[in-house]
Amino acid sequence: MEDVSSKDYPENFKETKTNQWALIPHLSEPDYSRPLLEIPSEARERMSGRLRFLYGETKAEKYMPELERILRVHYAYKPQEMIEQEKDFDPQNRFTERDMILITYGDLLHGEGHSPLASLDDFVQRPGLRRVFNTLHILPFFPYSSDKGFSVTDFKSVDRNLGSWQDIEDIGRRYQLMFDGVLNHISSRSSAFQEFLNGSPEFKDIVIAYTSHDALTPEQRRIIVRPRTSDILTKFRTIDGDRYVWTTFSADQVDLNYKNPDVLMFIIETMLLYVRRGADILRLDAVTYLWAEPGTPSVHLEQTHEIIKLLRDVFNVVAPWAAVLTETNVPHEENVSYFGNGRDEAQMVYNFALPPLVLHTFYREDATALSRWARDLKYMSNSTTFLNMLDTHDGIGLMGVKDILPEEDIDFIIKNAREHGAFVSYKTGKDGKDEPYEINSTWFSAINHDSSDEDIAFQVKRFVASRSIAMALRGVPAIYFHGLIGTRNDIDAVLKTKSKRDINRKVIEEQALIEKLKDSNSKISHIARQISWIGDIRVRQCAFHPNGDQRVIMISPDIFTVLRISPTEDQHILTMTNVTNRVCRIGIPISELGVEEYHWYDLVGKRGWIAQDGKLDVTLQPYDVVWLIPFVELEKIIES
Repeated sequence: MEDVSSKDYPENFKETKTNQWALIPHLSEPDYSRPLLEIPSEARERMSGRLRFLYGETKAEKYMPELERILRVHYAYKPQEMIEQEKDFDPQNRFTERDMILITYGDLLHGEGHSPLASLDDFVQRPGLRRVFNTLHILPFFPYSSDKGFSVTDFKSVDRNLGSWQDIEDIGRRYQLMFDGVLNHISSRSSAFQEFLNGSPEFKDIVIAYTSHDALTPEQRRIIVRPRTSDILTKFRTIDGDRYVWTTFSADQVDLNYKNPDVLMFIIETMLLYVRRGADILRLDAVTYLWAEPGTPSVHLEQTHEIIKLLRDVFNVVAPWAAVLTETNVPHEENVSYFGNGRDEAQMVYNFALPPLVLHTFYREDATALSRWARDLKYMSNSTTFLNMLDTHDGIGLMGVKDILPEEDIDFIIKNAREHGAFVSYKTGKDGKDEPYEINSTWFSAINHDSSDEDIAFQVKRFVASRSIAMALRGVPAIYFHGLIGTRNDIDAVLKTKSKRDINRKVIEEQALIEKLKDSNSKISHIARQISWIGDIRVRQCAFHPNGDQRVIMISPDIFTVLRISPTEDQHILTMTNVTNRVCRIGIPISELGVEEYHWYDLVGKRGWIAQDGKLDVTLQPYDVVWLIPFVELEKIIES
């Protein structure tokens, strides 16, 4: 990304990794010379209660000592400095305006002479990236057999094709890291599953297996909700004969059996290993389907929520700064249920309704639906927040707007995306019928027609305008690597692999990307300059703190307008995005802005605006992004 002169940045923004607890590495070996962890009685009783709920009194009494042992081992890895820093940890400032996340596979970049992870480390140190992003989500970097890393064969190793734990830890010295907790399933080629096939007593209950394909009745099958249309049971030949194993996602991804407490203990131990290896955020992949129960939809079950809450309890005791992020591509109300009561479950939830709403907004050139949704969006507490993304490695999920947009509007989004060269994936719904699940496309191709003869600068402007919405809204913004550089749909990859999701997973040659960034006229260079500029503004303004207020102003359907206010109410930024290809004018009464100021400055466009007759009249060119701050507040920033 393009360099920006250091004179534009205060000294405290030279370091990307700003949280003190994130700067302290764990010990390489546990130190048992110090006093062991004393688990507070209240926390112990809470965790014990969750085990009782899941497994009953007898098993809870058996496994609680094992859980305590796991926590004490982890605690022994913590240096005293980290323990002292944690005493001042404030959950309400776990996330701040400084947080922006870059999502990437470990091997999306290939360079000469070093590992893909080392190439990634080298690339993200470019100043334009380093000043904007402080967190990297490196998608599963473990050995795997399929699904681009999500069919894990070994949870505790780094794929040698990507690099090593040393590469991960090197990146972690400069960035906060998000690791994937692939909790729902393991690879059918993993050693653990092979032991199941071999009839090993220790592994006989690690998966959900039946002796007959008919063990699940047609009615039970019909009500199971899952993001695939394949058979829920996959046949495997074992030492004891044929077994039919529960496979939510694919024949190579066998679901773990959480009715076996040993599975839960293993997963907790693994998550704490990730914390020691540098994970600051644990993304719980496909956690919706964690607990399977024939006769129910097997999604969002109370047991699933209880397991997530137990993980949160564990982190509260031994790693309070480690955040839990749930990945649940489901209707919005079901999605936000993973916040729990705002204090006891996930600290962060994917905002899956946002991407299709933004697509709808730009396809319709009308911000009404997006504005209404954002205006009514509920925030659970000051220690929870949304992950605001527009694209992911999988695609653009549709389930988040199932109960927000009418069916004809969802069909409209799909129709337009298809015209832009996208594919659509389907899932089995509650009635047993197939329904659209996600759009498979890069974000640039979803926003801009691949065959368009529009000027590339105009396409980039539309693209950046759409991306700015995720940066303006309350929450933590995240950008997938291909959504950062404006990659177009890779149809050739889909034809080759027959996997629709590969449309958005193209491997990039590092040197070729760097050369395009150096070319000031290239599409990537245009995007890099504009995303870096807007992102840099965002991470330096406290009005964008996730706990700051957000007021959606619905005056014109042409312009998505949000007023952001800092938690201390001493900074106001009025964000406006023209979602049309027309010149638009908007007049906002000063009385609606909560601050009696008539002189405003556009931080993005670098020009002033003056309110007259009690109104702030602003003219926006097609796809303009305008972020206005009262001039008096700008002056205070300069003086401080």
